[in-house]
Amino acid sequence: MKKEFILALDQGTTSSRAILFNKKGQIENVAQKEFTQFFPKSGWVEHDAQEIWSSQLAVLTEVIAKSKIKLDAIKAIGITNQRETTIVWNKKTGSPVYNAIVWQDRRTAEYCEALIKKGLDKTIQKKTGLLIDSYFSASKINWILKHVRGARKLAEKGELAFGTVDSWLVYNLTNGQRHITDVSNASRTLLYNIHTLEWDQELLDIFEIPESMLPQVCSSSEVYGETSTELGARPIPIAGIAGDQQAALFGQLCTKKGMVKNTYGTGCFLLMNIGSKPVISKHQLVTTIAWKIGKEVNYALEGSIFIGGAVVQWLRDELGIIKKSSDVEKLASSVPDTNGVYIVPAFSGLGAPHWNADARGTILGLSRGSNDAHIARASLESIAYQTYDILKAMEKDSKSTIKELRVDGGASQNSVLMQFQADILKTNVIRPLITETTAMGAAFLAGLAVGFWKDINELQSLWKEDKTFIVNPKAKYQNHLKEWKRATDTAKYWAENK
Repeated sequence: MKKEFILALDQGTTSSRAILFNKKGQIENVAQKEFTQFFPKSGWVEHDAQEIWSSQLAVLTEVIAKSKIKLDAIKAIGITNQRETTIVWNKKTGSPVYNAIVWQDRRTAEYCEALIKKGLDKTIQKKTGLLIDSYFSASKINWILKHVRGARKLAEKGELAFGTVDSWLVYNLTNGQRHITDVSNASRTLLYNIHTLEWDQELLDIFEIPESMLPQVCSSSEVYGETSTELGARPIPIAGIAGDQQAALFGQLCTKKGMVKNTYGTGCFLLMNIGSKPVISKHQLVTTIAWKIGKEVNYALEGSIFIGGAVVQWLRDELGIIKKSSDVEKLASSVPDTNGVYIVPAFSGLGAPHWNADARGTILGLSRGSNDAHIARASLESIAYQTYDILKAMEKDSKSTIKELRVDGGASQNSVLMQFQADILKTNVIRPLITETTAMGAAFLAGLAVGFWKDINELQSLWKEDKTFIVNPKAKYQNHLKEWKRATDTAKYWAENK
């Protein structure tokens, strides 16, 4: 029997990857390539959109070559991507008019504050489920149209296209034939009405963006088109798209209302499946579309932590107290606690549920006895505390108690962090056998569209548990949580009292 595969393209913030999944949902092969990060000014983060495409194409080619398979063994391609990152390109030439402005970029923070002062936040949240913040795409598009010479005129003539990274990849994979996105990515732009499932003219007017720039919005699981023959003699169907965090929610098979996952990546992203009706948050979370399969739409509550695993990179690259990221577990384990040290890693502001763009990183509770191990442990614990804050807000918004937390992403391999997470949440934390859940979600969506897998029930049988971190009933962290709140209040005070 001939082996068949689904190819997932996982275009992330720091690297592009291609992962080949077999019928059992197992990884057959992986290729990965990092690309350049640009920081032109403080708070600005950019990528070269052409390098995003070339790196993604390179790993696509590499994984096929490594696996020694023919193109006809690949039944479909699924795409998952860093969300909100904004690319604007010329429809005639296919060339970007400016670098991709990355989701982490804060250059439009003042512009967003001005919109809030105009009282537009309630209108925008009601329609999009999102808060006005420079994190999302609309203010980034507005910035490009204002600051790139000639861009506004070209846009008004209908000659510019906007896309999140998924759109850019599909555009290039199809040699410019398809300009599309899916509902999960559209719902991250501040321009898409999550109730009517349409681009919203009032929102376009607020952000001064011509509708002609926008991609066609599709479901998360359907055949959108095929790869162009320039990529190989046999075209491959492109059949699944979801923003990285929604893809991870699907890859974790959190397909029932009330199920929650946290991805511990550069940032951390908690998503809770809230079913087929959107709930607008009263606790500074965002409501987003999780996915659309057939005619059924699933919604999610989401909380974003800007600095998750990146705090470990900071320990490695800036402080130099570890040589590689994996060393942090051993160093943090060498002390029983943080000795009263708390770190708030607000290097680019605080995300949910605080949403304070001006907050900055803070270390508190240092004494003469504080050492690198205490700082390492406090850094790890900061990831868990931030997760706790979001999870409690989710419980309030959804009026339900979380029964378990499914985890993935690089830092989910850190057992010290996962046990601490379970203990402060008083909720079991479950790590799956395959933690590449983002790519897996994209593969599942594409596979469903082409009949590679029959239905969600079949997918459920593929999800396997690696380890459950059970709550230690003797762990008492109430005072730690009070101290953490004091620490975040201090970081916000620093920002607000200049």
